[in-house]
Amino acid sequence: MTHFMNEGGSLLDRIELGLFASRIRAVSDEMGAVLQRAAFSPNIRDRLDFSCAVFDAAGRLAAQSAHIPVHLGSMAWAMRSLVDATDWHPGDMLILNDPFLGGTHLPDVTLIAPVFHAGERVGFVANRAHHADIGAESPGSMPLSRHLDEEGLVIPPSLLIRGGEPDTAFHERLLGHFSDPMRMAGDLAAQVAANRTGIARLEALVARMGAVAYGTTLEALNDYGERMARTLVGELPEGEYRFVDRLDDDGLGHCDLPIRVTIRRLHEDVEVDFTGTAAQTPGNVNCPLSVTVAAVYYVFRCLMPGDTPACDGAFRPIRIRVPEGSLLNARRPAAVAAGNVETSSRVVDVVLGALAQALPDRIPAASQGTMNNLAMGSRAAGAAWDYYETLGGGMGGGPRHPGRSAVQTHLTNTRNTPIEVLESQHPVRIVEYAVRTGSGGAGRNPGGDGLVREYEFLAPATVTLLTERRRHCPWGLAGGEDGACGVNRLNGRPLPPKTTVDLQPGDRLRIETPGGGGWGVPDEGARGS
Repeated sequence: MTHFMNEGGSLLDRIELGLFASRIRAVSDEMGAVLQRAAFSPNIRDRLDFSCAVFDAAGRLAAQSAHIPVHLGSMAWAMRSLVDATDWHPGDMLILNDPFLGGTHLPDVTLIAPVFHAGERVGFVANRAHHADIGAESPGSMPLSRHLDEEGLVIPPSLLIRGGEPDTAFHERLLGHFSDPMRMAGDLAAQVAANRTGIARLEALVARMGAVAYGTTLEALNDYGERMARTLVGELPEGEYRFVDRLDDDGLGHCDLPIRVTIRRLHEDVEVDFTGTAAQTPGNVNCPLSVTVAAVYYVFRCLMPGDTPACDGAFRPIRIRVPEGSLLNARRPAAVAAGNVETSSRVVDVVLGALAQALPDRIPAASQGTMNNLAMGSRAAGAAWDYYETLGGGMGGGPRHPGRSAVQTHLTNTRNTPIEVLESQHPVRIVEYAVRTGSGGAGRNPGGDGLVREYEFLAPATVTLLTERRRHCPWGLAGGEDGACGVNRLNGRPLPPKTTVDLQPGDRLRIETPGGGGWGVPDEGARGS
Protein backbone atom coordinates (compact mmCIF):
# COMPACT_ATOMS: atom_id res chain seq x y z
CA MET A 1 0.00 0.00 0.00
CA THR A 2 1.34 3.44 -0.96
CA HIS A 3 1.40 5.96 1.93
CA PHE A 4 1.64 9.76 1.98
CA MET A 5 2.97 11.94 4.80
CA ASN A 6 0.93 15.02 5.63
CA GLU A 7 2.04 18.16 7.45
CA GLY A 8 0.99 16.76 10.80
CA GLY A 9 3.37 13.85 10.38
CA SER A 10 0.69 11.15 10.12
CA LEU A 11 0.44 8.71 7.26
CA LEU A 12 -2.40 8.59 4.76
CA ASP A 13 -2.78 5.61 2.49
CA ARG A 14 -3.87 6.01 -1.11
CA ILE A 15 -7.40 4.78 -0.35
CA GLU A 16 -7.90 7.38 2.38
CA LEU A 17 -6.64 10.11 0.09
CA GLY A 18 -8.93 8.91 -2.70
CA LEU A 19 -11.93 8.95 -0.39
CA PHE A 20 -11.10 12.47 0.72
CA ALA A 21 -10.79 13.63 -2.89
CA SER A 22 -14.19 12.10 -3.66
CA ARG A 23 -15.80 13.74 -0.65
CA ILE A 24 -14.54 17.21 -1.47
CA ARG A 25 -15.46 16.82 -5.13
CA ALA A 26 -18.97 15.75 -4.06
CA VAL A 27 -19.37 19.24 -2.61
CA SER A 28 -18.94 20.84 -6.04
CA ASP A 29 -21.05 18.12 -7.69
CA GLU A 30 -23.97 18.89 -5.39
CA MET A 31 -23.54 22.61 -6.02
CA GLY A 32 -23.88 21.92 -9.73
CA ALA A 33 -27.02 19.84 -9.23
CA VAL A 34 -28.65 22.65 -7.27
CA LEU A 35 -27.66 25.29 -9.82
CA GLN A 36 -29.02 23.31 -12.75
CA ARG A 37 -32.34 22.49 -11.10
CA ALA A 38 -32.97 25.98 -9.76
CA ALA A 39 -31.95 27.99 -12.85
CA PHE A 40 -34.53 29.72 -15.04
CA SER A 41 -32.69 30.07 -18.35
CA PRO A 42 -32.14 27.22 -20.82
CA ASN A 43 -28.51 28.25 -21.13
CA ILE A 44 -27.88 27.14 -17.55
CA ARG A 45 -30.68 24.64 -16.98
CA ASP A 46 -30.52 22.74 -20.28
CA ARG A 47 -27.11 23.49 -21.87
CA LEU A 48 -25.35 23.25 -18.48
CA ASP A 49 -23.16 26.26 -19.24
CA PHE A 50 -21.91 26.60 -15.67
CA SER A 51 -19.14 25.37 -13.37
CA CYS A 52 -18.60 24.83 -9.64
CA ALA A 53 -15.44 24.45 -7.57
CA VAL A 54 -14.04 24.37 -4.03
CA PHE A 55 -10.93 26.28 -2.91
CA ASP A 56 -8.80 26.32 0.23
CA ALA A 57 -8.56 29.26 2.62
CA ALA A 58 -5.88 30.95 0.48
CA GLY A 59 -7.87 30.56 -2.75
CA ARG A 60 -5.98 27.56 -4.15
CA LEU A 61 -8.05 25.04 -6.08
CA ALA A 62 -9.10 22.06 -3.94
CA ALA A 63 -11.70 20.31 -6.12
CA GLN A 64 -13.81 20.86 -9.21
CA SER A 65 -16.55 19.03 -11.03
CA ALA A 66 -16.50 17.89 -14.65
CA HIS A 67 -18.10 21.11 -15.85
CA ILE A 68 -16.60 23.72 -18.22
CA PRO A 69 -12.77 23.57 -18.38
CA VAL A 70 -12.31 27.19 -19.47
CA HIS A 71 -14.37 28.34 -16.47
CA LEU A 72 -12.53 26.18 -13.98
CA GLY A 73 -8.98 26.77 -15.12
CA SER A 74 -9.45 30.53 -15.15
CA MET A 75 -10.95 30.45 -11.64
CA ALA A 76 -8.02 28.36 -10.43
CA TRP A 77 -5.60 30.95 -11.82
CA ALA A 78 -7.33 34.11 -10.60
CA MET A 79 -8.84 33.12 -7.27
CA ARG A 80 -5.87 33.90 -5.05
CA SER A 81 -5.72 37.55 -6.12
CA LEU A 82 -9.45 37.91 -5.47
CA VAL A 83 -9.07 36.37 -2.02
CA ASP A 84 -6.21 38.68 -1.09
CA ALA A 85 -8.09 41.79 -2.23
CA THR A 86 -11.21 41.21 -0.10
CA ASP A 87 -11.94 41.44 3.63
CA TRP A 88 -14.05 38.31 4.07
CA HIS A 89 -16.70 37.66 6.73
CA PRO A 90 -19.15 34.79 7.30
CA GLY A 91 -22.20 35.14 5.08
CA ASP A 92 -20.45 37.23 2.40
CA MET A 93 -20.94 36.47 -1.29
CA LEU A 94 -18.90 38.22 -3.95
CA ILE A 95 -20.08 38.72 -7.54
CA LEU A 96 -17.94 39.61 -10.57
CA ASN A 97 -17.59 39.16 -14.31
CA ASP A 98 -14.66 41.47 -15.11
CA PRO A 99 -12.38 39.46 -17.45
CA PHE A 100 -9.32 41.39 -16.28
CA LEU A 101 -10.01 40.71 -12.61
CA GLY A 102 -10.58 36.97 -12.66
CA GLY A 103 -13.45 36.52 -15.12
CA THR A 104 -13.46 35.10 -18.65
CA HIS A 105 -15.91 37.19 -20.67
CA LEU A 106 -18.82 39.31 -19.46
CA PRO A 107 -21.66 36.75 -19.86
CA ASP A 108 -19.86 34.46 -17.35
CA VAL A 109 -20.92 35.72 -13.92
CA THR A 110 -19.06 34.33 -10.90
CA LEU A 111 -20.26 34.11 -7.28
CA ILE A 112 -17.70 33.38 -4.54
CA ALA A 113 -18.43 32.65 -0.88
CA PRO A 114 -16.07 32.03 2.06
CA VAL A 115 -16.52 29.03 4.35
CA PHE A 116 -15.81 29.38 8.08
CA HIS A 117 -15.49 26.82 10.88
CA ALA A 118 -15.24 27.80 14.55
CA GLY A 119 -14.61 31.39 13.50
CA GLU A 120 -11.72 30.56 11.16
CA ARG A 121 -11.83 30.66 7.37
CA VAL A 122 -11.28 27.17 5.99
CA GLY A 123 -12.07 27.61 2.30
CA PHE A 124 -14.25 29.02 -0.45
CA VAL A 125 -16.92 27.77 -2.82
CA ALA A 126 -17.57 29.37 -6.20
CA ASN A 127 -19.70 28.95 -9.26
CA ARG A 128 -19.68 30.58 -12.67
CA ALA A 129 -22.65 30.61 -15.08
CA HIS A 130 -23.17 32.02 -18.58
CA HIS A 131 -26.04 34.54 -18.89
CA ALA A 132 -27.37 35.12 -22.41
CA ASP A 133 -28.21 38.74 -21.54
CA ILE A 134 -25.50 40.67 -19.74
CA GLY A 135 -26.68 44.08 -20.91
CA ALA A 136 -25.10 44.43 -24.35
CA GLU A 137 -27.07 46.24 -27.04
CA SER A 138 -26.71 43.17 -29.24
CA PRO A 139 -29.13 40.31 -28.34
CA GLY A 140 -27.34 37.39 -26.77
CA SER A 141 -24.56 39.68 -25.47
CA MET A 142 -21.88 38.33 -27.82
CA PRO A 143 -21.43 41.34 -30.15
CA LEU A 144 -18.79 42.13 -32.76
CA SER A 145 -17.18 44.47 -30.30
CA ARG A 146 -14.12 46.74 -30.28
CA HIS A 147 -14.15 47.61 -26.59
CA LEU A 148 -14.98 45.74 -23.38
CA ASP A 149 -17.79 48.14 -22.47
CA GLU A 150 -19.58 47.31 -25.73
CA GLU A 151 -19.94 43.70 -24.57
CA GLY A 152 -22.28 44.48 -21.70
CA LEU A 153 -22.22 45.37 -18.03
CA VAL A 154 -18.78 45.07 -16.38
CA ILE A 155 -19.23 43.92 -12.77
CA PRO A 156 -16.12 44.51 -10.65
CA PRO A 157 -15.70 42.31 -7.55
CA SER A 158 -18.63 43.45 -5.38
CA LEU A 159 -20.49 42.05 -2.39
CA LEU A 160 -23.90 40.85 -3.51
CA ILE A 161 -24.54 39.54 0.01
CA ARG A 162 -22.82 41.07 3.04
CA GLY A 163 -22.75 39.13 6.30
CA GLY A 164 -25.71 37.05 5.19
CA GLU A 165 -27.84 40.07 4.25
CA PRO A 166 -28.46 40.87 0.56
CA ASP A 167 -27.40 44.32 -0.63
CA THR A 168 -30.85 45.17 -1.95
CA ALA A 169 -29.89 48.49 -3.52
CA PHE A 170 -26.95 46.96 -5.40
CA HIS A 171 -29.12 44.01 -6.51
CA GLU A 172 -31.80 46.32 -7.90
CA ARG A 173 -29.25 48.47 -9.75
CA LEU A 174 -27.74 45.32 -11.23
CA LEU A 175 -31.06 43.98 -12.51
CA GLY A 176 -31.89 47.32 -14.10
CA HIS A 177 -29.32 46.65 -16.83
CA PHE A 178 -31.06 43.59 -18.31
CA SER A 179 -33.94 43.15 -20.76
CA ASP A 180 -35.48 40.36 -18.65
CA PRO A 181 -34.66 41.23 -15.03
CA MET A 182 -36.89 38.51 -13.60
CA ARG A 183 -35.01 35.76 -15.42
CA MET A 184 -31.68 37.24 -14.37
CA ALA A 185 -32.91 37.45 -10.78
CA GLY A 186 -33.94 33.80 -10.92
CA ASP A 187 -30.60 32.65 -12.29
CA LEU A 188 -28.67 34.69 -9.72
CA ALA A 189 -30.82 33.17 -6.98
CA ALA A 190 -29.89 29.73 -8.31
CA GLN A 191 -26.20 30.65 -8.14
CA VAL A 192 -26.64 31.88 -4.57
CA ALA A 193 -28.43 28.65 -3.64
CA ALA A 194 -25.63 26.59 -5.16
CA ASN A 195 -23.02 28.40 -3.07
CA ARG A 196 -25.10 28.06 0.10
CA THR A 197 -25.30 24.33 -0.55
CA GLY A 198 -21.54 24.20 -0.98
CA ILE A 199 -20.99 26.14 2.25
CA ALA A 200 -23.19 23.74 4.20
CA ARG A 201 -21.55 20.62 2.77
CA LEU A 202 -17.98 21.88 3.21
CA GLU A 203 -18.70 23.03 6.77
CA ALA A 204 -20.05 19.55 7.55
CA LEU A 205 -16.97 17.87 6.06
CA VAL A 206 -14.59 20.09 8.06
CA ALA A 207 -16.61 19.58 11.25
CA ARG A 208 -16.52 15.80 10.81
CA MET A 209 -12.76 15.70 10.14
CA GLY A 210 -11.64 18.62 12.28
CA ALA A 211 -10.06 21.74 10.79
CA VAL A 212 -6.46 20.59 11.34
CA ALA A 213 -7.02 17.17 9.79
CA TYR A 214 -8.92 18.73 6.89
CA GLY A 215 -6.10 21.16 6.17
CA THR A 216 -3.29 18.62 6.38
CA THR A 217 -5.19 16.11 4.25
CA LEU A 218 -5.78 18.78 1.62
CA GLU A 219 -2.04 19.51 1.61
CA ALA A 220 -1.33 15.81 1.15
CA LEU A 221 -3.78 15.77 -1.77
CA ASN A 222 -1.99 18.70 -3.39
CA ASP A 223 1.38 17.02 -2.91
CA TYR A 224 0.02 13.88 -4.54
CA GLY A 225 -1.35 15.91 -7.46
CA GLU A 226 2.03 17.55 -7.90
CA ARG A 227 3.80 14.17 -7.99
CA MET A 228 1.37 12.95 -10.66
CA ALA A 229 2.00 16.10 -12.72
CA ARG A 230 5.78 15.77 -12.42
CA THR A 231 5.51 12.18 -13.58
CA LEU A 232 3.90 13.47 -16.79
CA VAL A 233 6.59 16.12 -17.20
CA GLY A 234 9.23 13.40 -16.78
CA GLU A 235 7.76 11.58 -19.79
CA LEU A 236 8.57 14.53 -22.08
CA PRO A 237 11.95 14.15 -23.77
CA GLU A 238 14.34 17.02 -23.12
CA GLY A 239 14.09 19.68 -25.81
CA GLU A 240 11.90 22.35 -27.36
CA TYR A 241 8.70 21.73 -29.28
CA ARG A 242 7.15 24.43 -31.46
CA PHE A 243 3.84 24.82 -33.22
CA VAL A 244 1.87 27.59 -34.91
CA ASP A 245 -1.78 27.81 -35.92
CA ARG A 246 -3.98 30.74 -36.92
CA LEU A 247 -7.30 32.29 -36.14
CA ASP A 248 -9.45 32.98 -39.19
CA ASP A 249 -10.10 36.63 -38.30
CA ASP A 250 -11.18 39.04 -35.58
CA GLY A 251 -14.47 39.99 -37.24
CA LEU A 252 -13.16 43.45 -38.17
CA GLY A 253 -11.04 42.61 -41.20
CA HIS A 254 -7.84 41.39 -39.51
CA CYS A 255 -7.22 37.84 -40.78
CA ASP A 256 -4.89 34.89 -40.20
CA LEU A 257 -3.77 35.87 -36.69
CA PRO A 258 -0.90 33.58 -35.62
CA ILE A 259 -0.73 31.84 -32.24
CA ARG A 260 2.76 30.45 -31.61
CA VAL A 261 3.94 28.25 -28.79
CA THR A 262 7.26 26.80 -27.68
CA ILE A 263 7.15 24.07 -25.03
CA ARG A 264 10.36 23.42 -23.11
CA ARG A 265 11.12 20.63 -20.69
CA LEU A 266 13.01 22.25 -17.80
CA HIS A 267 14.14 19.45 -15.47
CA GLU A 268 11.01 18.70 -13.37
CA ASP A 269 9.01 21.64 -14.80
CA VAL A 270 7.63 22.47 -18.21
CA GLU A 271 7.50 25.94 -19.73
CA VAL A 272 4.79 26.93 -22.21
CA ASP A 273 5.93 30.09 -24.01
CA PHE A 274 3.66 32.01 -26.40
CA THR A 275 6.28 34.51 -27.58
CA GLY A 276 5.67 35.33 -31.25
CA THR A 277 1.87 35.28 -30.97
CA ALA A 278 0.00 38.13 -32.68
CA ALA A 279 -0.50 41.39 -30.82
CA GLN A 280 -3.93 42.09 -29.38
CA THR A 281 -6.36 43.06 -32.10
CA PRO A 282 -9.26 45.53 -32.44
CA GLY A 283 -11.83 42.69 -32.61
CA ASN A 284 -13.06 40.60 -29.70
CA VAL A 285 -10.85 37.52 -30.10
CA ASN A 286 -8.44 38.75 -27.42
CA CYS A 287 -7.91 36.69 -24.26
CA PRO A 288 -7.35 37.80 -20.70
CA LEU A 289 -4.40 35.89 -19.28
CA SER A 290 -6.66 33.71 -17.11
CA VAL A 291 -8.34 32.20 -20.20
CA THR A 292 -5.01 31.33 -21.82
CA VAL A 293 -3.84 29.69 -18.60
CA ALA A 294 -7.08 27.69 -18.41
CA ALA A 295 -6.51 26.29 -21.91
CA VAL A 296 -2.94 25.24 -21.08
CA TYR A 297 -3.98 23.67 -17.77
CA TYR A 298 -6.72 21.73 -19.58
CA VAL A 299 -4.32 20.09 -22.05
CA PHE A 300 -1.86 18.96 -19.39
CA ARG A 301 -4.65 17.74 -17.10
CA CYS A 302 -5.97 15.57 -19.96
CA LEU A 303 -2.57 13.87 -20.24
CA MET A 304 -2.27 13.09 -16.54
CA PRO A 305 -3.58 9.78 -15.13
CA GLY A 306 -7.32 9.68 -14.63
CA ASP A 307 -7.07 9.59 -10.84
CA THR A 308 -5.00 12.80 -10.65
CA PRO A 309 -6.90 15.12 -8.30
CA ALA A 310 -8.13 18.37 -9.81
CA CYS A 311 -6.30 20.55 -7.30
CA ASP A 312 -3.68 23.29 -7.19
CA GLY A 313 -0.83 20.81 -6.82
CA ALA A 314 -1.51 19.27 -10.23
CA PHE A 315 -0.55 22.56 -11.93
CA ARG A 316 2.56 23.49 -9.93
CA PRO A 317 5.11 22.20 -12.51
CA ILE A 318 3.56 24.22 -15.37
CA ARG A 319 5.14 27.61 -16.11
CA ILE A 320 3.39 29.86 -18.62
CA ARG A 321 4.91 32.85 -20.44
CA VAL A 322 2.61 35.12 -22.42
CA PRO A 323 3.77 38.53 -23.69
CA GLU A 324 1.64 41.34 -22.29
CA GLY A 325 -0.34 43.11 -24.98
CA SER A 326 -0.53 40.00 -27.13
CA LEU A 327 -3.65 38.25 -28.33
CA LEU A 328 -3.34 35.87 -25.34
CA ASN A 329 -2.63 38.46 -22.64
CA ALA A 330 -4.56 41.50 -23.76
CA ARG A 331 -4.57 44.82 -21.95
CA ARG A 332 -7.75 46.44 -20.70
CA PRO A 333 -10.08 47.56 -22.27
CA ALA A 334 -9.64 45.03 -25.11
CA ALA A 335 -12.77 43.29 -26.36
CA VAL A 336 -12.70 39.63 -25.26
CA ALA A 337 -16.13 38.07 -25.89
CA ALA A 338 -14.82 35.59 -28.47
CA GLY A 339 -11.41 35.14 -26.89
CA ASN A 340 -12.95 33.02 -24.15
CA VAL A 341 -14.65 30.68 -26.60
CA GLU A 342 -12.74 30.77 -29.89
CA THR A 343 -9.15 31.83 -29.20
CA SER A 344 -8.99 29.52 -26.20
CA SER A 345 -9.84 26.65 -28.54
CA ARG A 346 -6.88 27.54 -30.75
CA VAL A 347 -4.60 27.65 -27.70
CA VAL A 348 -5.58 24.03 -27.04
CA ASP A 349 -4.79 23.17 -30.66
CA VAL A 350 -1.30 24.71 -30.65
CA VAL A 351 -0.33 23.16 -27.31
CA LEU A 352 -1.49 19.75 -28.54
CA GLY A 353 0.32 20.30 -31.84
CA ALA A 354 3.59 20.98 -30.04
CA LEU A 355 3.17 18.07 -27.64
CA ALA A 356 2.50 15.73 -30.57
CA GLN A 357 6.19 16.06 -31.39
CA ALA A 358 7.16 14.93 -27.89
CA LEU A 359 4.41 12.32 -27.33
CA PRO A 360 3.38 11.19 -30.83
CA ASP A 361 1.62 8.07 -29.60
CA ARG A 362 -0.66 10.01 -27.23
CA ILE A 363 -1.84 13.15 -29.02
CA PRO A 364 -4.91 13.22 -31.32
CA ALA A 365 -5.43 15.28 -34.44
CA ALA A 366 -7.20 18.62 -34.16
CA SER A 367 -10.85 18.60 -33.18
CA GLN A 368 -13.26 21.16 -34.64
CA GLY A 369 -11.41 24.02 -32.90
CA THR A 370 -14.45 26.28 -32.47
CA MET A 371 -17.53 26.51 -30.30
CA ASN A 372 -19.66 27.86 -33.20
CA ASN A 373 -21.21 30.62 -31.09
CA LEU A 374 -24.69 31.70 -32.08
CA ALA A 375 -26.33 34.63 -30.25
CA MET A 376 -29.79 35.79 -31.26
CA GLY A 377 -32.79 37.74 -30.10
CA SER A 378 -34.69 40.97 -30.38
CA ARG A 379 -34.82 44.31 -28.62
CA ALA A 380 -38.34 45.08 -29.91
CA ALA A 381 -40.51 46.77 -27.29
CA GLY A 382 -42.74 44.21 -25.61
CA ALA A 383 -41.09 41.32 -27.46
CA ALA A 384 -37.48 41.40 -26.29
CA TRP A 385 -35.66 38.09 -26.01
CA ASP A 386 -32.09 36.74 -25.81
CA TYR A 387 -30.72 33.33 -26.66
CA TYR A 388 -27.24 31.86 -26.98
CA GLU A 389 -25.89 28.44 -27.84
CA THR A 390 -22.76 26.68 -29.02
CA LEU A 391 -22.70 23.80 -31.47
CA GLY A 392 -20.74 20.56 -31.48
CA GLY A 393 -18.59 19.27 -34.29
CA GLY A 394 -16.02 16.61 -35.13
CA MET A 395 -13.48 15.25 -32.65
CA GLY A 396 -10.00 14.53 -33.98
CA GLY A 397 -8.95 10.94 -34.52
CA GLY A 398 -6.23 9.67 -32.18
CA PRO A 399 -3.51 7.02 -32.14
CA ARG A 400 -5.91 4.47 -30.65
CA HIS A 401 -9.39 5.61 -31.64
CA PRO A 402 -11.41 7.38 -34.33
CA GLY A 403 -12.91 10.75 -33.55
CA ARG A 404 -16.50 11.06 -32.38
CA SER A 405 -19.06 12.91 -34.47
CA ALA A 406 -21.27 15.89 -33.59
CA VAL A 407 -19.96 16.42 -30.06
CA GLN A 408 -18.66 19.32 -28.01
CA THR A 409 -14.89 19.11 -27.75
CA HIS A 410 -12.14 20.32 -25.44
CA LEU A 411 -12.88 23.53 -23.53
CA THR A 412 -16.64 23.44 -23.82
CA ASN A 413 -18.48 20.68 -22.04
CA THR A 414 -22.04 21.83 -22.57
CA ARG A 415 -25.02 19.95 -23.91
CA ASN A 416 -27.09 21.05 -26.86
CA THR A 417 -30.34 22.89 -26.23
CA PRO A 418 -33.20 20.48 -26.98
CA ILE A 419 -35.20 21.55 -30.00
CA GLU A 420 -38.41 21.43 -27.96
CA VAL A 421 -37.01 23.90 -25.43
CA LEU A 422 -35.75 26.34 -28.07
CA GLU A 423 -38.96 26.27 -30.11
CA SER A 424 -41.24 26.57 -27.09
CA GLN A 425 -39.47 29.64 -25.70
CA HIS A 426 -38.42 31.63 -28.78
CA PRO A 427 -39.80 32.40 -32.30
CA VAL A 428 -37.46 29.95 -34.02
CA ARG A 429 -38.02 26.62 -35.78
CA ILE A 430 -35.30 24.00 -36.31
CA VAL A 431 -35.57 22.81 -39.91
CA GLU A 432 -32.67 20.35 -39.83
CA TYR A 433 -30.40 18.94 -37.14
CA ALA A 434 -28.12 16.20 -38.43
CA VAL A 435 -24.61 14.79 -38.67
CA ARG A 436 -22.59 16.45 -41.45
CA THR A 437 -21.61 13.21 -43.14
CA GLY A 438 -18.17 13.11 -44.76
CA SER A 439 -16.74 16.15 -43.00
CA GLY A 440 -14.25 14.23 -40.84
CA GLY A 441 -10.69 13.91 -42.12
CA ALA A 442 -9.65 10.54 -43.53
CA GLY A 443 -7.06 8.55 -41.63
CA ARG A 444 -6.21 5.19 -40.14
CA ASN A 445 -8.36 6.56 -37.35
CA PRO A 446 -10.60 9.09 -39.10
CA GLY A 447 -11.84 12.33 -37.61
CA GLY A 448 -15.42 12.64 -36.45
CA ASP A 449 -17.99 14.46 -38.54
CA GLY A 450 -19.41 17.86 -37.74
CA LEU A 451 -23.11 18.63 -37.59
CA VAL A 452 -25.71 20.66 -39.46
CA ARG A 453 -28.23 22.87 -37.67
CA GLU A 454 -30.62 25.00 -39.70
CA TYR A 455 -32.89 27.63 -38.13
CA GLU A 456 -36.00 29.25 -39.59
CA PHE A 457 -36.95 32.53 -37.95
CA LEU A 458 -40.63 33.20 -37.25
CA ALA A 459 -40.21 36.81 -36.17
CA PRO A 460 -37.67 39.58 -36.79
CA ALA A 461 -34.38 38.90 -34.99
CA THR A 462 -30.76 39.95 -34.86
CA VAL A 463 -28.16 37.17 -35.00
CA THR A 464 -24.44 37.32 -34.24
CA LEU A 465 -22.09 34.52 -35.27
CA LEU A 466 -18.66 34.10 -33.67
CA THR A 467 -17.17 31.05 -35.36
CA GLU A 468 -13.75 29.72 -36.35
CA ARG A 469 -12.20 27.07 -38.62
CA ARG A 470 -13.97 28.57 -41.65
CA ARG A 471 -10.62 29.45 -43.35
CA HIS A 472 -8.13 27.16 -41.60
CA CYS A 473 -9.39 23.59 -41.32
CA PRO A 474 -8.72 21.25 -38.37
CA TRP A 475 -5.39 19.58 -39.06
CA GLY A 476 -4.66 15.86 -39.31
CA LEU A 477 -1.69 14.11 -37.69
CA ALA A 478 0.71 11.32 -38.66
CA GLY A 479 -0.42 11.42 -42.28
CA GLY A 480 -4.12 11.86 -41.55
CA GLU A 481 -6.12 14.33 -43.62
CA ASP A 482 -7.59 17.61 -42.42
CA GLY A 483 -11.23 17.81 -41.39
CA ALA A 484 -13.59 19.95 -43.46
CA CYS A 485 -13.87 23.63 -42.60
CA GLY A 486 -17.15 24.91 -41.25
CA VAL A 487 -19.66 26.88 -43.34
CA ASN A 488 -22.25 29.51 -42.37
CA ARG A 489 -25.11 30.31 -44.76
CA LEU A 490 -28.11 32.65 -44.76
CA ASN A 491 -30.80 31.68 -47.26
CA GLY A 492 -28.13 29.71 -49.13
CA ARG A 493 -25.60 32.56 -49.29
CA PRO A 494 -22.25 32.21 -47.47
CA LEU A 495 -21.67 34.32 -44.37
CA PRO A 496 -18.32 35.35 -42.86
CA PRO A 497 -17.00 33.50 -39.81
CA LYS A 498 -17.96 36.45 -37.59
CA THR A 499 -20.90 38.64 -38.48
CA THR A 500 -24.12 40.26 -37.29
CA VAL A 501 -27.23 40.07 -39.47
CA ASP A 502 -30.83 41.26 -39.14
CA LEU A 503 -33.34 38.58 -40.10
CA GLN A 504 -36.98 38.61 -41.10
CA PRO A 505 -39.68 35.93 -40.75
CA GLY A 506 -38.95 33.07 -43.13
CA ASP A 507 -35.18 33.62 -43.24
CA ARG A 508 -33.10 30.47 -42.78
CA LEU A 509 -29.69 30.30 -41.12
CA ARG A 510 -27.67 27.13 -41.71
CA ILE A 511 -24.53 26.25 -39.73
CA GLU A 512 -22.32 23.38 -40.89
CA THR A 513 -19.66 22.77 -38.24
CA PRO A 514 -16.11 21.52 -38.92
CA GLY A 515 -15.06 17.88 -38.90
CA GLY A 516 -12.12 16.59 -36.88
CA GLY A 517 -8.74 15.83 -38.39
CA GLY A 518 -7.77 12.24 -39.18
CA TRP A 519 -4.86 10.40 -37.53
CA GLY A 520 -2.53 8.12 -39.49
CA VAL A 521 -2.20 7.45 -43.19
CA PRO A 522 -5.67 6.53 -44.49
CA ASP A 523 -6.44 3.32 -46.29
CA GLU A 524 -7.20 3.62 -50.01
CA GLY A 525 -10.48 5.47 -50.45
CA ALA A 526 -10.99 5.96 -46.72
CA ARG A 527 -13.07 8.90 -45.58
CA GLY A 528 -14.26 10.35 -42.23
CA SER A 529 -16.65 8.20 -40.22
